Amino acid sequence: MARITNWNPEDSHYWEAEGKKHAKRNLWISVFALMLAFIVWQIWSVTAVRLNDVGFEFTASELFTLAALPGLVGATFRIFFTFMPGIVGGRNWTVISTGALLIPAIGIGIAVQNPETSFFTMALLAALCGIGGGNFSSSMANISPFFPKKEKGTANGINAGLGNIGVSIVQFVTPIIISVPWLGMLTGGAKKLPDGSEIFIQNAAFVWVIPIVIVTIISFFGMDNLPGTKQSFKEQSAMFKEKHTWVMSWLYTMCFGSFIGYAAAFPLLIKSEFPEAGAAGLAFLGPLVGAAFRPVGGWISDKVGSGAKVTLIDILLMIAATIGVIYFLNIHHFTGFLSMFILLFFATGIANGSTFRMIPYIFEGGKAKLAAPVLGFTAAIAAYGAFLIPKLFGWSINTTGSANLALYLFLGYYAISLVICWYYYGRKNAEVKC
Repeated sequence: MARITNWNPEDSHYWEAEGKKHAKRNLWISVFALMLAFIVWQIWSVTAVRLNDVGFEFTASELFTLAALPGLVGATFRIFFTFMPGIVGGRNWTVISTGALLIPAIGIGIAVQNPETSFFTMALLAALCGIGGGNFSSSMANISPFFPKKEKGTANGINAGLGNIGVSIVQFVTPIIISVPWLGMLTGGAKKLPDGSEIFIQNAAFVWVIPIVIVTIISFFGMDNLPGTKQSFKEQSAMFKEKHTWVMSWLYTMCFGSFIGYAAAFPLLIKSEFPEAGAAGLAFLGPLVGAAFRPVGGWISDKVGSGAKVTLIDILLMIAATIGVIYFLNIHHFTGFLSMFILLFFATGIANGSTFRMIPYIFEGGKAKLAAPVLGFTAAIAAYGAFLIPKLFGWSINTTGSANLALYLFLGYYAISLVICWYYYGRKNAEVKC
């Protein structure tokens, strides 16, 4: 396949004649690579729920830590991964970072079969899942330059939104795949549960090995390194001097940090707060809704012409949904709790799309080249939600016996975010209209 030697998506004739086909090919390969990255990143969010059932003896705090560690490491990796497409090329880095997902996938598949595996080893493997989390920033920094400004909101929403569905896929597939004997027998055998039934917990990781290999090969042959997009670390680091880099990091943490943090904690939270419901398997519904509506948030913002307006309305919805979660948690009503949490996931999805649409409009003109690294960096900061939210839930439950205290803290964060978004981007005389 011939490599791209010239790139100018803002030229409408070039875009329609040639640019669009290249951009869409790279986008769809990126979507599947990012989907696998999110799957590996969130393997522990569902695997941790079953570890004690197969002979491990971890405390509740240790299990929440295993679910949280991929978030901490993934967020930190994102800071560095943000710069990699600009340094080594988007295609090159997609191939490297997707192939690296094999390390935690194979390692976890081996480790979960031995209940004598130490917590330290499990924590190390959970941390390595952070490679998947880091891939988001590099993926967004890579895909954004492929599209003209008028289509960036939709394109970024598709890449991120469909990639985010990996969270829901792993939470839906894992309870099913660990019951498949033929795969389990090929990879180590069964583990008996207290009720006498058998599961193949290693399947939760091993099932993704072949898809990772396939997508890595497709990325190598099907993606492109865009000309004119390479930047040194020094050039990209100019974004740290920009006030709006930090403002948008706060706002994106509000929505994506919530999405990925709730996704990581949701299975354990359901099991902890409503053990009688036996409904941890329904946890996939929240991330599914949040991921599915992320492209809609970008699309609506493109149509309305303002990501800030969409974000402001959506923060109000997040506040209302969080109040609803607290209410139904207090009266111990599972259906209401689940419904309000799904509404909260929906709201995070819309805001994920609308906030990412704002960034190319904030960084334009002479600062346009900063938009891609800013997208990656804000995603890096927001990803710490995948660590902080499960840890806060675990702390709240251990300290007070309930998740309420953590939810009140999140509610305060959303209220502050509403004021910040209105002041900088939403009011009549706002500094930037985006």
